[in-house]
Amino acid sequence: MRRLLGDILLPRATAIALWAWVAFNLALVAWIGLQSLKESGEVWLTPFSLPEDPHWENYGAAWQAAGFSSAALNSTVLTLLGSLLIVALSAPAAYVLARSSRRLAGPLTGYFAMGLSIPLQTVVIPIVVIKLSLYTFMEDWVTGWWDNRITLLIFQVALSLPFSVFVLTGYLRSLPHEIEEAAEMDGAGPLRSFVRIVLPVARPGVVTVLVLNVIGLWNETLLVLLIAPQPGERMLPAALLNLYSSMQYSSDWGGLFAGIVILVYPMIVLYLWLGRRIVEGMTAGISK
Repeated sequence: MRRLLGDILLPRATAIALWAWVAFNLALVAWIGLQSLKESGEVWLTPFSLPEDPHWENYGAAWQAAGFSSAALNSTVLTLLGSLLIVALSAPAAYVLARSSRRLAGPLTGYFAMGLSIPLQTVVIPIVVIKLSLYTFMEDWVTGWWDNRITLLIFQVALSLPFSVFVLTGYLRSLPHEIEEAAEMDGAGPLRSFVRIVLPVARPGVVTVLVLNVIGLWNETLLVLLIAPQPGERMLPAALLNLYSSMQYSSDWGGLFAGIVILVYPMIVLYLWLGRRIVEGMTAGISK
């Protein structure tokens, strides 16, 4: 009986529950897309039917009402730049931790893992204090000006490093040492081995970290509201909140759903495109 439950029924029930959860989320994504093409009356009166006459102008209305032009530019630039910086900093650090034989390597890896357990909400006050102090210092003593988006980029990179280093360390530990030994026999030093040999081999793990950071930074909301609250500094999630504040008074619910589609659909497409590589990169170092 125990074998029947543990080996047959429980795995099947878990698989059914997971597939049901996947189906629910896909249906929800499709439903949001349909609502974005309806008038406000249709959204409330016929929420589960196809739009009678697709209103593509909802996207233009949402784009204009929320100021998505500058927000989309901010999101694209900060997300791409932040993700590349995170990978550029975390990959060498993870390589040293994964290959080092020193006693400090293990505890340092643990300290990076501890960074994953700190909720952002617990450090809100220090973030705001540092943001104000940095702005004052740079404007009064160094450059004469400062942009809060630079501060936002710094915090995004710093807060994303623990996860990235932790994942890449596990992946790099799964790679055989023989590839570096062969490079060393050919006269390559540690830096050249890392750049020319290890990084190409570790591409699945690097792609995983890059894509997950792109998704995380693209959807970042709380940090944006704390550091870059001005309209010209907002990223798309903060602009969507502003759209909700305006659309709920004008009752343009189709436009609000269109704004959600603009924010969410690009990341869904990206994840569906690279989902297999993400899973491979996340699970490669588990046995190590």
